[in-house]
Amino acid sequence: MRLFFLINVSCLLLYVNAQAQSPPSVQIPPTDSIKTWMKQFNVSALGIGTIEQGKLKRVMVLGELKAGVAAPYNTIFDVASLTKSVTTQLTLRLVSEGKWSLDEPLYKYWVDPDVKNDPRHKQLTTRHILSHQSGFVNWRWMHKTKKLTFDFAPGTKVGYSGEGFHYLMRALEKKFKKSFQTLCDQYIFQPYKMADSHLTWRKGVDENRFAIGHNQAGKPYKLEKNQKASAADDLLTTIEDFGRFGVNVLAQKGVSQDAFREMVRPQGKVKPGVAFGLGWIVFDNLPNGEYALFNAGGDKGVAAVIVLLPKSKRGLIIMANSEQRAIVMKMIVKSLDVGRTIMSRF
Repeated sequence: MRLFFLINVSCLLLYVNAQAQSPPSVQIPPTDSIKTWMKQFNVSALGIGTIEQGKLKRVMVLGELKAGVAAPYNTIFDVASLTKSVTTQLTLRLVSEGKWSLDEPLYKYWVDPDVKNDPRHKQLTTRHILSHQSGFVNWRWMHKTKKLTFDFAPGTKVGYSGEGFHYLMRALEKKFKKSFQTLCDQYIFQPYKMADSHLTWRKGVDENRFAIGHNQAGKPYKLEKNQKASAADDLLTTIEDFGRFGVNVLAQKGVSQDAFREMVRPQGKVKPGVAFGLGWIVFDNLPNGEYALFNAGGDKGVAAVIVLLPKSKRGLIIMANSEQRAIVMKMIVKSLDVGRTIMSRF
């Protein structure tokens, strides 16, 4: 009897210990609450995906594409700067195969005509670009000269830049003699089974499933069909596709341990607990020893975010066809145990 009792106690302790070590679930708020927020913030379509134990656990899409037309499970969203995460993963796969270097100067493959007479172009590397230390402003049209310009030497400061990612795209295309779309198809979309993901409005994009962007008042913008691939912006994708992408990032599919380590290592400090890794914002020193990989997209009629927690293999993806980012922040705070800490650092 005593032996039986001890065995039962031991089993109970093992179960309790296992439960204590299990990370909290990604808790999506009740559907009624989400619908209330959508109405409050004039969001017509919202997609949510969760990753747990390294697997895509849930995909949910709420709202309408237009009056009387429900947004389907496979609604296509423009996710703006989440495109940069795809560019990063592509680049790190090439690095892992020994076909590309993070620290080789890019001038060997591409020099933008605007900076050809600035000697600093010979310093620029992939690492500088992915960690947002290129020296460029976000877009050249934002610069007072209206040209691509080095505002500081690469690697000396942090400055968010989409232009940097475009520069990297040109270098990759020159080196491999392939279009950026072809490279993404080969290394990301096909192996990760992202059949509904496109960099342009090419053949195969189903307009009837696209969530047209809306302004803050809830009025739709005119649909603009981008015909040029961008390494920084305007990826078209679904919650399920980008959830698969997140799963593959966490699984390090096609990415070496060394490359992954460089990706998650804080390389460009923004503020305490917040830094740019390679292609991701890294939030470290989170509760329960977690750290987060974060990327957000915000354009006209677009709000999107992905949060990955590599230690516990969890993730959250949110996409909205609205400029109302408040609903995205609410979802992060309510769904993740580390969400409030992440949001407090902005």
